[in-house]
This record gives sequence, C-alpha cells and structure tokens, in this order.
Amino acid sequence: MNKKSRKVVVVGGAGFIGSHLTDALVEEGYDVHVIDNLSAGKKEHVNKKAKLHVKDMRNLEGIKPIIKGAEYVFHLAALPRVPRSIDFPMESHDVNVNGIVNVLIASKEGGVKKFVYSASSSAYGDQKIIPLHEEMLANPMSPYGLYKFVGELYCRVWNIVYGLPTVSLRYFSVYGPRLDPEGAYALVIGKFLKQKKEGKPLTITGDGKQTRDFTHVSDIVRANILAAKSKKVGKGEVVNVGAGKNKSIKEVAKLIGGKVLHVPPRFEPKHTKADNRKSKKMLGWTPKVSIEKGIAELRKIWGV
Repeated sequence: MNKKSRKVVVVGGAGFIGSHLTDALVEEGYDVHVIDNLSAGKKEHVNKKAKLHVKDMRNLEGIKPIIKGAEYVFHLAALPRVPRSIDFPMESHDVNVNGIVNVLIASKEGGVKKFVYSASSSAYGDQKIIPLHEEMLANPMSPYGLYKFVGELYCRVWNIVYGLPTVSLRYFSVYGPRLDPEGAYALVIGKFLKQKKEGKPLTITGDGKQTRDFTHVSDIVRANILAAKSKKVGKGEVVNVGAGKNKSIKEVAKLIGGKVLHVPPRFEPKHTKADNRKSKKMLGWTPKVSIEKGIAELRKIWGV
C-alpha cells in the first residue's frame, strides 16, 4: 500500500518530541497533518512536507475534520511543566485532561485505527522499588503527573467503551536536539547547556545524587511508530519507554563539563529508572542512543 495515501495526525507536532516524530513519519512517506496552537511549539520546527493546522485541541469542532480518516493519531500536546501545574492547576487540567478527551472523541468519530498517547513517568511519583514497572500503583506527586495518568485512564476507557485502539507510552526524561532550555522536557540538560554556553556554573539542586533515566528523542520517536504498527498493543496498555539506565544529575553535569553550583533541593522523586521489558516484548523496541553519545551530540550542536 502506498503510505502517501495513509493519513496520520500528530497533535502537538510543532513541539520538541512532536516535530521529530513528524520528521520520521514524513520520511516514511505518510501524509502527515500537525495540529498545534503554537503556544509552546515552533512553526519552523514543522517539516515542510507536513500540513500544519494552527488549532487548539480544546476546539473539538475545529479538530474533527483534520483527524477524520486518519490511520494513526499521536497525541503529544500538553502543558508539561510540573511547577506550572502547581501554580495554575485549572489551566493545566484544561489542556492536559480536556484536551485529550477532545482528541479521543474526534479519533473515535473519525474512524482512527490506532491512538498513541504520550504519557509520563511522572505518574509513578516516588516509589520504593526501582526500576519502575507498569504494574506498580500510580503515585503522582504533582497535578501534572495526575493529569497525565488520567489521560492513560481515558485511553483505556475509550478502548473498552468505544472500541478505539489505544496505547499509552510512559516517557522517561526525554532529551535531544531542539530541546527547549526553558521548557519542561530534559529541563536539567537544557538548563546545563544554556548555563555552559553563557559561561555560568551549572546549578545542581540538592546533592545531585538524584537519578533520572535519560532517553534520547530518536528512541522515543521509534517507540511511537512501533506502537502504532504493533498488533500486540491497542487495548489501552501502558508501556514504559525509557533507556533502562539512570544517571545522577552530578554525572550529567560532569558529561557537560564546567564549574557547578549547588542550590537548595526541591520536592521531586529521588530516582527514576524504567523497566523496559514490556516495550521490548510488545513493541520490539530497544533504546539505541546512550546518554554519553546523546550529550556529546548536544554539546556539538550548542558549541560547548
């Protein structure tokens, strides 16, 4: 079948991860449509061969015709910052919860064959056991973590009630080219790169021994496409997408290099690390880019 006639929609396709996913889908020959209100995404990041629709996903009637007839819908749009969700819980709920409900309604009515949701490891919160696996009870520690978890539940219910094939991918600390140093994803790496570029010390919160499972954006993109194509998922499953290795913030600072400055600790989970056996089994996915290689690439891009 000619993929060019196969329509796919990337909601949030002008953002950091969404724009990389759009590139990959265009490369595979799909007819790619991007829905983004450009509140965080950048028009210049959208592949010229994709069709950009500047729409807010909370406008149901506005997005319905765009989604109608799509084979896959990838839902990446979010207001992702944890601090922002704490300061503005109503706005964050409106985007992260009401937004996904709209896209699910449009997908169900539009005859979509698979709905792939960008979930978050923040749903786990602080757990006593590491690595984090999908059977653990969710324990979100912020409104954002809660909203992303609620999105998973909506995906599951839309499959049970309406028969829409859905799968939720729980991302772990995504980083890579186009990350926004002011943005939510890979905030630490982005912040460190910006500080190094400006000749400032790298600010580490607390003792820097807290660890994160840093996962390269190219690996996240592959997981999305594999999830869309996999016949093993589609019944509302939750699947971790993480490298399965964690690095302390101190170690990350060392990879970037330069002087460091310790600042007061903040309220956050101490450790995250993905058990990625399910993604290997259900999606045929394995991470390919190590944190060392990924940061070396970013240092080159940033000229630091």
